Amino acid sequence: MKIQCFSLLKTWRRLCLILALTAVVAEGRLGATSTDSSIDLRRFPEWPAAVRDVRVVRLSNGRTIHRFFDTSPISPSGRYVALFRFPREDGPPRAGETGDVILVDLETGQERVVAQSRGYEMQVGANVQWGKTDHELYFNDVDPAAWRAFAVQLDPLTGSLRRLGGTVFMVSPDGTRLASHNLITSRRAQVGYGVVVPDGEMPPRVGGPTDADGITITDVLTGGSRLIASTRQIYEKTVPSIKIPHPEDYQYFCFQAKWNPQGTRLMTSVQWAPLHGGKRRRAVITMRPDGSDLRTAVTPEQWGRGGHHMNWMPDGEHLSMNLNVEGGRGLAIIRVSADGTGMSVLFRPGSGHPSQQPRGLPFYVTDAYPDEPVAAGDGTSPLRFLDIARGVERTILQIYVSMTAGEMRVDPHPAWDRTGRYVAFNGFVGGTRNVFLADLGPLLEPAGPTPPPGGLPRPPAP
Repeated sequence: MKIQCFSLLKTWRRLCLILALTAVVAEGRLGATSTDSSIDLRRFPEWPAAVRDVRVVRLSNGRTIHRFFDTSPISPSGRYVALFRFPREDGPPRAGETGDVILVDLETGQERVVAQSRGYEMQVGANVQWGKTDHELYFNDVDPAAWRAFAVQLDPLTGSLRRLGGTVFMVSPDGTRLASHNLITSRRAQVGYGVVVPDGEMPPRVGGPTDADGITITDVLTGGSRLIASTRQIYEKTVPSIKIPHPEDYQYFCFQAKWNPQGTRLMTSVQWAPLHGGKRRRAVITMRPDGSDLRTAVTPEQWGRGGHHMNWMPDGEHLSMNLNVEGGRGLAIIRVSADGTGMSVLFRPGSGHPSQQPRGLPFYVTDAYPDEPVAAGDGTSPLRFLDIARGVERTILQIYVSMTAGEMRVDPHPAWDRTGRYVAFNGFVGGTRNVFLADLGPLLEPAGPTPPPGGLPRPPAP
């Protein structure tokens, strides 16, 4: 009898362990959390997908975008989506023009304006993004009296608002710090990612790396901001070195500021452009949050062969990027350590804005520019789901983004939510910017669904 009871007890314990492990695996695979249940896609109009069981809906339309491919517009609780609405789409923003910060309630389907901003450009809007909870939403604004850019902390549920000392390009994972490059001079590095002020209010062009420009950190508790790494410090101290002959003949910029998921390192690109015209050069630099341990992750020689759009990987020790590493073979998505060592190819071909599933599963999503080889060449961009482990991909859909290039282009910027199940992206449908949401849960199963018979359906006419 004792032997039977002991055997039953062992069997019961083994069963409990199996069930527990199954639950852990399921959570990691599907990204299931308590926030998933609040996303009721039935509240929004459906959009045709090219993969069976994947649901796509349109969250908002009419001059609306979500920010970028490295942050999710979905709030920490999973209930709200924060977006930006342009005042018009017939040309670049003018200094002092006001756009809207809007909130979409995923539970009710309702949309409302929660703030206005003068601090935006066409590619990332006002850099609207969430902090630690649904009560902390951040975006940029500009004071037209002094033409000074600053970040705003808003509680969108109560309307409480604070002006902070610095600007925001990306909020730290714990919501305590804002990282930013210089958003006013950003237009000289690349138009579309900063804020607009009158030309006469921009600092003059200066040759050589300086102590006046670089990466800033803002403490959201105190509102204070400080420069942690100037372009001069990066130029002088980064390893391997990015020094060149006659740096005084070039203007130096930092462009973008990205936290790793652990909040232990930052990434930026340094760009130097000839003062009197010519081709710019770029490198990817990583550092600690105090500006120390400056490392060149991608050298100007590596980037010079062709490449774009770096992003942290979930482990916080590596980054991925589209890079031409083998001459004529074109762009591949590569993996490299934060110090520039161990570069390897993850997937080929690369395109658009690639990012890995945030729980570390071997899946990527990316889009493509309309002129990249993987695009159809008809003004659409594919939303690509990449299985890195098996080397296969599925096209979720083709979304029209227009044939417009430069500052007024529309990039989907596919961005995973925090659970690793949903992806938000932009499109240009009905002659205006729209924001969509895709539920990729079915693709995160071990095998994934098979494409429907008859090939991929065509999207609705733009």
